[in-house]
Amino acid sequence: MVLGDDFVAPDSVVDEEVRARRARRGFLSLRESPLTRKIITFNLIALNVLVAGILYLNSSRDGMAIQRANSLVGEAELVADVFEAQLPIGAPVNIMTGDGVDVAQTLAGLDIQQGAEVFVFDTDGALAGHVVGEEVRASDDKDTQPTVITDALTTLWGWMSAPFGVGTQEAQPSVEDMTRDRVALALADGTQVTSGEVSGGTIFSVVSPIEHDGQAIGVVALVSASGEIDRLVMSERERVLQMFIIATLVSIGLSLILASTIAHPLADLAAAAEIGGARNRGKNGNGRIRIPDLTARPDEIGRLSGALRGMVGALYNRIDGNEQFAADVAHEIKKPLASLRSAVGTMRVAKRDEQREKLLDVIEHDVRRLDRLVSDISNASRLDSELVKEEEEPFDLLTMLRNLGEYLGQEAQGKGIDFITDFPEKPIVINGLEARLAQVFVNLISNAISFCEDGDAIRIWARRRENRVLVVVEDTGPGIPDQALTKIFQRFYSQRDASDFGNNSGLGLAISKQIVEAHGGVVWAENIRPTDADITSDPLGARFVVGLPV
Repeated sequence: MVLGDDFVAPDSVVDEEVRARRARRGFLSLRESPLTRKIITFNLIALNVLVAGILYLNSSRDGMAIQRANSLVGEAELVADVFEAQLPIGAPVNIMTGDGVDVAQTLAGLDIQQGAEVFVFDTDGALAGHVVGEEVRASDDKDTQPTVITDALTTLWGWMSAPFGVGTQEAQPSVEDMTRDRVALALADGTQVTSGEVSGGTIFSVVSPIEHDGQAIGVVALVSASGEIDRLVMSERERVLQMFIIATLVSIGLSLILASTIAHPLADLAAAAEIGGARNRGKNGNGRIRIPDLTARPDEIGRLSGALRGMVGALYNRIDGNEQFAADVAHEIKKPLASLRSAVGTMRVAKRDEQREKLLDVIEHDVRRLDRLVSDISNASRLDSELVKEEEEPFDLLTMLRNLGEYLGQEAQGKGIDFITDFPEKPIVINGLEARLAQVFVNLISNAISFCEDGDAIRIWARRRENRVLVVVEDTGPGIPDQALTKIFQRFYSQRDASDFGNNSGLGLAISKQIVEAHGGVVWAENIRPTDADITSDPLGARFVVGLPV
């Protein structure tokens, strides 16, 4: 895989190491991935809070209690109606008399839910009859569903709370005594509904009066099965806990899938950076950081991969550029140093004064050349960091060009060169470093002046094109040799006469290109020809074009 424009990373070695780390990490490795553990933990915490809230705030018990109480009221009143219907007109007030109702026979004919009890009391609270339901209704089959999870949790809670429990418990009253206590209230105020705790759990009792000729002659007490409501509530909780277990398993599975799409790519990116860092430190041989290409992902990880790849590519391009720059600097400095060494060596054997004067001129020229070269190299080496540190600001490009035209136009006119400017009337405001861009145009105009002679002309014009502005510097000088058009912006390249040798470092156009590209623009050079159809015709001059975003 190509990383950047100038190098190809050693794919085989780096990819093998990344794959090896991925294999050791595994698909479901919680030990190697703290991010995976956090994703699973936070998802489970949210799920547990939700289920705990449902169980804590669940109103099913109250709803079931109300529903069961209403049902018992209806059943108790229905049983009372049965007794009332069997009482003959003018029967005794007390149903315990022999001329009253056969209580036992009436109770035996009732269809009562298994575990429920029916008590019949006279007006004095004496028990006239009692029956316990034995038939299991089809609608109550759901109550017999097993509650394994709830029972296990109840047992566990009992073990945990045992050390904090009360040593002795008060004796629970019997069901008969609980209902007998409500007889007087039922005879006085009508049907009474109450609940209580017995050894088997919570019960509901309904006490309804039996009336005859407008007078209460006894009561019927219908008591629900012991722990019926508790079993219904436990059954509901069992279903909630079952759904909770299923939701937990689904949440863990989805969390692992989510973590594999987040944590594993991040781990691969980190592994590639660690491998490249170790290689660059010389721990594991030579190599470069190779960032996996995840840019096809339409999410933040894809953006991160692309950003890291671009950053690493720019870093290596900068390193390569610095290495090449250092090599070019060494090569350029060797030339005047070789000339100085030769001049100094020759001066030792020179005998005539005129020879020594010529050698001194050569030495002085080479020293000036070295001084200029070192200064330009210093400026070029600081350019990158200065471009990053300086703050871009909006400014009027045309105002800057007019000021430069007035200053450099005088120099051109002093050499007999016509200096022409052509700018639009409306200002063109761009965002950038005004001083640096001024350096670019000073360099381009100065180059044009240096190549022109008496009678030539230099023209500077600017035009706005949608979201860009073009600034053109053109002259009627000798033009640019065709073989130099592709090299003119390279460092230390100079295409000048031998008489002007050593007066230029060859860094001006390279620095100008670097500044323009740092502003997101482009710069190129071309020859002005009499006709585009004949590219072999002699050029009429040179043209430099700078394009900048607006």
